[in-house]
Amino acid sequence: MSGPAEFRAEARAWLSTVADRKPEAAWGTGDDSVAVFENWTEEEEHEHTAQRQDWERTRFDAGWGALSRPVELGGRGLPAFYEHLYRTEEAEFDLPRRPEIFPVTQHLVAPAIELWGTEEQKNRWLRPMLRTDELACQLFSETEAGSDLAAVRTRAVRDGDRWILNGHKVWTSGATVSTWGVAVCRTDPDVPKHAGITVFLVRMDAPGVTVRPIRQMTGGSSFNEVYLDDVAVPDTDRLGPVGQGWKVTLSVLAAERLDSGSLGLDNADRAIDLARHRPVLTDAERQQTAELFVRTLVQRLIGLRVTAALAAGREPGAEASVGKLYATETMRRTSDLVLRLLGPKLVADTGEWGTFAWTEHLLGAPGYSIAGGSDEIQRTILAERVLGLPKEPSR
Repeated sequence: MSGPAEFRAEARAWLSTVADRKPEAAWGTGDDSVAVFENWTEEEEHEHTAQRQDWERTRFDAGWGALSRPVELGGRGLPAFYEHLYRTEEAEFDLPRRPEIFPVTQHLVAPAIELWGTEEQKNRWLRPMLRTDELACQLFSETEAGSDLAAVRTRAVRDGDRWILNGHKVWTSGATVSTWGVAVCRTDPDVPKHAGITVFLVRMDAPGVTVRPIRQMTGGSSFNEVYLDDVAVPDTDRLGPVGQGWKVTLSVLAAERLDSGSLGLDNADRAIDLARHRPVLTDAERQQTAELFVRTLVQRLIGLRVTAALAAGREPGAEASVGKLYATETMRRTSDLVLRLLGPKLVADTGEWGTFAWTEHLLGAPGYSIAGGSDEIQRTILAERVLGLPKEPSR
């Protein structure tokens, strides 16, 4: 196995044979989008997804996809932090944007199947998902459950060698382009809530599955609500043992928080550049810009700690929750700085580059204080599991 430096050089050399480097864009030219959630139509989402799938298949077939997965699955069996090294190199090249459904499929769902799936399920699902021939979304959140995922009400009732699912899921990204949905369901209402949960993979085109877009305050519809009405799921599509779904769910959530520590850094860098290109800065603006700059350095250091944990062969614990909390606060601080710098220019679409486009960030950033595990949940994890504080009283 080549070392990290050699690996990055090899990745860079291969990427240069199949893609062009990103051009050095002068300030005030090119794309000024800083959207946190894309405002694509359903047709545009399918188009962008297909473009990224073509690229993912290219790199998978060339041996640069699924780097940390076993060789028999098309991977290279490398340590997990090599995925981070590769993504650092790929970011320098002009490639199709990577919608959220891709990391969900490859870094959340596929590892959960590898951990909890039967041999038949691994053979059936893993390679197609790692190559992105099939995509998978999360059917986790519910309106009644809030941040308490263990309070799900979607029911799954056994009927011979199948299960009948009924319920309603919300905040699902990629539901219209996914082949599968990972559904957290209640299979036993008479036991403690964490013990009565089972996880299923549901065909998104199955009879009884209805996907409806959710209009966000940005004006777009990045998320969906999904209705499950008498949806029949074969028992062979159950992931993990009956009643052990909470453990399966936690394995997905841990990976989600691990992947969220770099959130907001690109937009924070763009906001700092915005300050650099202002003709004059007040002392308050200068101070606020400096604070955000220092914050981006600290957030990158937290990311390095996560990478170091992976390199040492252990699963990051507190680092993942700290990284998620820190990232959402960085996004808030970015909004505050942009508001101070642009003032009225932020709310009037005059056509001036790099002004009104920031509304996409300001309206989208608050969503990440909920997505991927709310800030309150992250603080509870740190308080109880790291600091050893008493648990909150059960309701």
